[in-house]
Amino acid sequence: MRTQRLITIVCLLFWTATHLYAYEERNLLQKEADFEKVKSALLMDQKWLPYPDYSDRAGWDKFLGDYKDEYIRKGESFLDYEWKVVKATDYLEFGRSGNRTIMESPFNKNNSALGSLFMAEMAEGKGRFIDQIINGVFVSCEMTSWALSAHLGLQKIGGCFPSYEEHVIDLGSGNLASQLSWIYYYLKPSFDKVNPLIAKRLRHELQVRILDAYMNQDHFWWMAFNLKPGELVNNWNPWCNFNVLQCFFLLENDRDQLAKAVYRTMTSVDHFINYTHEDGACEEGPSYWGHAAGKMYDYLQMLYDGTGGAISVFNQPIIKNMGEYIARSYVGNGWVVNFADASAKGGGDADLIFRYGKATGSSVMMGYAAYLKSLSAKDAVPGGDVFRLFQTLLYRKDLAGTEVAYKAPVYSWYPETEFCYMTNKNGFFVATKGGYNNESHNHNDVGTFSLYLNTTPVFIDAGVGTYTRQTFSSERYSIWTMQSQYHNLPLINGVPEQFGSEYKATDVQFDPKRMYFSANIATAYPAEANVKKWVRSYRLGKNSLKIEDSFSLDKADRPNQINFLTWGKVDISVPGIVTVEVNGEKARLAYDKDVFVSTVKTIRLDDLRLSNVWGEQIYRVSLNAKKLPLSGSYTYTITTIK
Repeated sequence: MRTQRLITIVCLLFWTATHLYAYEERNLLQKEADFEKVKSALLMDQKWLPYPDYSDRAGWDKFLGDYKDEYIRKGESFLDYEWKVVKATDYLEFGRSGNRTIMESPFNKNNSALGSLFMAEMAEGKGRFIDQIINGVFVSCEMTSWALSAHLGLQKIGGCFPSYEEHVIDLGSGNLASQLSWIYYYLKPSFDKVNPLIAKRLRHELQVRILDAYMNQDHFWWMAFNLKPGELVNNWNPWCNFNVLQCFFLLENDRDQLAKAVYRTMTSVDHFINYTHEDGACEEGPSYWGHAAGKMYDYLQMLYDGTGGAISVFNQPIIKNMGEYIARSYVGNGWVVNFADASAKGGGDADLIFRYGKATGSSVMMGYAAYLKSLSAKDAVPGGDVFRLFQTLLYRKDLAGTEVAYKAPVYSWYPETEFCYMTNKNGFFVATKGGYNNESHNHNDVGTFSLYLNTTPVFIDAGVGTYTRQTFSSERYSIWTMQSQYHNLPLINGVPEQFGSEYKATDVQFDPKRMYFSANIATAYPAEANVKKWVRSYRLGKNSLKIEDSFSLDKADRPNQINFLTWGKVDISVPGIVTVEVNGEKARLAYDKDVFVSTVKTIRLDDLRLSNVWGEQIYRVSLNAKKLPLSGSYTYTITTIK
């Protein structure tokens, strides 16, 4: 039975998840088309492009519509832009202090300026921006590498300093290369009028840095060509492959070479689809959806366009499931369910969601996209990377004519990823999870929950701070946001959950009739926790959320501690009661005062990535057990206060 049916059929009463690593040899793309089909289906010489030629001024006026003048004005602001130099010490700083922003800031400013100048020239078409675009292209070509300092570990030589002997394809180099490929395609004739060496140099750099590197290297982990059992395939895979596909489709006009490249990207992207559970959930969270499933959609759309629709997997249920996850994870008022490194704020790119929904025939996505669009009083000028910007312009009228339709489902159950969302008619939205502690962008959070009242988060997942070297290193779990004791979870015998694929939820169950979710999370803790069983369960009632921990220990060395993360105003002055007030929403957490004593820890947020969401501080409420039982159960009930 397919996952979509499992999610939607109300008669489903019970599911026990048995597999967390669900890598499945679907190979949808390779089954859809072998090499010969790819070769014969390709639309050569960029005939697939649905956009006007550079010289078609009437076409661009129509294509850009009311946005034309805005693009020109923005480009004008960069006519005197001083191009930044990414210094050697900017790269070295990542190795010295872990700071990646020092290198990325000037690099991103240059790329943003170049993109704005390109769009201004496409809008105006008079050559006024060409010299400054050439300056940006030249600066880019003179760089040793287009990869980010944090990603230069992909070099065979390793490190954070760019090697002149090899080229790395990462998110940074791919993003810039795809933008430069669009510039080359549209502006080569204009460059040649200035000096033929300009376009020739650019074409050479794109060839050696991207086209040759992609075809001749297979050690980049995101390609997944050397994938071992249990290894991750995350958003890097569709994101990098899509950037590469753009470069090949815009630059390569030899059918044999193009077919080899396209088929190679298909075999790589198949690994991402194979890695994703059939239920379609993004284990990295909603704020990564646009880079994961969203980039996969971009890739599939370009593959569809570049082959005249001959190669398409948009009818596959898993592709639709992956898209609809973003709509189902929306709580309301800009808040989303945020597990792992994802932010609690977002909702997604309405234009991207609409296009994805249109391609897969998902009324859920199209209605949700129209809903997101309706929240903005002003129609923003489309931005972002060139492909998404052009696609937004291409489909904007279709989205404008789509009926607004969004309502949080009664529940959403992802039986393989083990995410469960439950709602009731009184404003409760509960998000729970099982999973395992080696998911992409993992936090040690097996069994945790978030609770929203009338779309306001009350019991929360803090998310993640600004990325540094430490974030993706052996030191990751020294960061407090990654640790289970800073999630809504117990410390068992004073021991937190452990990182690793073997630390996971077991006996995960969901009963939609009872609105009941449970998981044995004992298996997420290391041996020193001395826990035989710890079943964490959530039961959503009409006016309450009941949480229960049923446990059995081998030894009781230290008092158990049950932690809850929240924000707003917290009051623990009454034994047995924790009161939380956030943005006008009031909740009461009731516990047994004879079993626990409560404490509150204030967590100051000096990282803007966190404080921009939660303010200056959040709180950890801890229920500290008074006794050391070997077995028993704890119950905590959350209700609203009118």
